[in-house]
Amino acid sequence: MWGRAEQQDFRSRVRGCLLGGAIGDALGAGAQRAQPRDEPVPGAVAAPGSVAAPGSVTWATQLTLFTVDGLIRAQVRRDTGQWHPPTDVHRAHRRWFATQRDWGPDERRADNGWLAMQEWLYARRDPPRPLLLGLGDEVMGTRETPKNPRAHDAGAVLRSAPFGLLVGWEPDLVGLLAGECAVHTHGDPAACLSASAYAVIVHGLVRGAPLAAAVQGALAVLEPEPGHEPVARALGEALGSVRLGAPDAERVASLGAAGGAQDALAAAVYCALVAEDVRHGLSLATAGPTAASAPSLCGALLGAWHGETALPPAWLAELEGRATILELADDFAMELTQPQALHGEGTRADAWLRRYPCA
Repeated sequence: MWGRAEQQDFRSRVRGCLLGGAIGDALGAGAQRAQPRDEPVPGAVAAPGSVAAPGSVTWATQLTLFTVDGLIRAQVRRDTGQWHPPTDVHRAHRRWFATQRDWGPDERRADNGWLAMQEWLYARRDPPRPLLLGLGDEVMGTRETPKNPRAHDAGAVLRSAPFGLLVGWEPDLVGLLAGECAVHTHGDPAACLSASAYAVIVHGLVRGAPLAAAVQGALAVLEPEPGHEPVARALGEALGSVRLGAPDAERVASLGAAGGAQDALAAAVYCALVAEDVRHGLSLATAGPTAASAPSLCGALLGAWHGETALPPAWLAELEGRATILELADDFAMELTQPQALHGEGTRADAWLRRYPCA
């Protein structure tokens, strides 16, 4: 049973995680193209045909929001007795794929729900090839038959923070679900297990653990998994780097040198560990080969750890889609803390099921 204070804390962490990831995403997009400046601003420099304005997010935020949509629908579907979260998340990711192909929302699609009707999500923001290939048909990748078995970039990790928000689940199940959904597009073990580790770290933070302890929890979950060594090594280097002196861009670049999924995760964890505040951590994360992905990963970690009030107001003020992100975050928090009031027995659930149809 959730008390009022617990509900408020959880909502703040959910909001912080999703908004922090989006701020970092916008910052990383801008950092890839920005001229040197005294203080980075999210999305400060536009790229023709992709990110168009300060605060603009990329495909990573778009896909993260659809992950949340899929998880809400999975929770609602428990009422029907037909519960398979990887399928609901895959369907949600396919709805995101439609936004990358269609000109705008298709009102004839009964399964759209409210999120897929948001026109701003139909802007195509340079999604990487493994995402488009993996989600381009209805076949769902599995651990045994993953999509894109050589894809080792951070594309699956960047959408995996929402799995960590399932606070009622045990950490090993959170990691398992994140990994099962990662292979819908990224079959390389390092990419898949980086997604698992990231979700477990977020899960620990939302449950109130310090970041270093949350990383140790993720390492424990990873240990039995075949092929976990590159991810465990990268996270170990991130933890060890904290003791090597004052943080600087060179150390971040060194952690992310190879540019793979585990490297982006390590750089993000390090920046979150040494951050004086969210602004400092995200600015650090823009260094090196993982500058496009580490800020988003770092932002979600810091937001889940400290809650929404820790995020820089000036960056929030110009964040694209902020109202949608907040609305979705609050819906997720309500679904997890008060499901019986939304669609329990004897409850009129029409409005909720129109938002999150599960037929």
